[in-house]
Amino acid sequence: MKLSALRSIAAPRTAAVALTAALFVPLTSGTVSADPQQHSAVTSVVKEGRTWHLKVYSASMDIEIDVDVQRPADESEPAPNLYMLSGLDGGEGTASWQAATHALEWLADKPVNVVLPIGGRGSYYTDWQQRDPVLGLNKWTTFFTEELPPLLDQTLNSTGQNALAGLSTSGTSVLQLAEAKPGLWKTVAAYSGCAQIADPMGQLFVKLATETWAGGDTENMYGPAESPLWAANDPVINAEKLRGTLLYVSSGSGIPVMEDVQYYLNAAPGPMGAVTLSLGVIIEAAVNGCTANLKNRLDSLDIPATYKFNPVGTHYWPYWEEALHDSWPLLAQGMGLDG
Repeated sequence: MKLSALRSIAAPRTAAVALTAALFVPLTSGTVSADPQQHSAVTSVVKEGRTWHLKVYSASMDIEIDVDVQRPADESEPAPNLYMLSGLDGGEGTASWQAATHALEWLADKPVNVVLPIGGRGSYYTDWQQRDPVLGLNKWTTFFTEELPPLLDQTLNSTGQNALAGLSTSGTSVLQLAEAKPGLWKTVAAYSGCAQIADPMGQLFVKLATETWAGGDTENMYGPAESPLWAANDPVINAEKLRGTLLYVSSGSGIPVMEDVQYYLNAAPGPMGAVTLSLGVIIEAAVNGCTANLKNRLDSLDIPATYKFNPVGTHYWPYWEEALHDSWPLLAQGMGLDG
């Protein structure tokens, strides 16, 4: 699908779930832990056609997390898992793959489990060192690397071959997750994510997202600016851990085309449209610089990656959906599929 066509569905769409037509399936005792306070578990599955709505208890966070899975057309054969992370609001609102794109329809004919976690607003999907008064207890690295994968393999009868894609803030997160558990995801695709977080500019980017937008406190995440946890979680500094992972990285220049301008002005008429357009330009230009720095670091380590530096483009969904299409052959390769 061309970018011009994707723009027509970029505005958020309500993802209505007809639960009245769904089938509730209680899981067997082999899947549900007898003591959920000690063990993570899939606690329920609601089937709505090919979409399975899972509730997954995370022992590390002591909460249930919603995870939607689009199953392949043929559920009789084991399939790999494509994890797709949304951006800053964690898929809790309309800024999600489900609501803002046609990604699920496009993936519908592909033999994969499309895994869509819902939650983690403002968290960067990382392990925070302490509970935040606004954003709560966040142990998302633990959830994604230790708790969720074996539960999905068991519940979905998957092949155990995984790929991971994320955009904007989760474009940072997917690289962090890949470094936290090398080999878990064979392919990682990062769309418009700022890979560097430990330098002043990178820290500012994280603070603007987590503090200004989401209302959290990054000192609860990694501590003050001088804390070594920032460097320990910086994908550029720790790029050696990406060796052996198939990588796709994309970003735009920040230069808007006329369709970008029309989108922003239509989405927020009046002065606010100009403000959001300016933000889309500034954020993507900054991300483009981060992506160039990641490339330089990977090149210095002789770690290969596939890059797409768009000569134009601001920070919004049509570009990320186009990047999903472009990165599919590499994602498929990592999952053991023909592209």
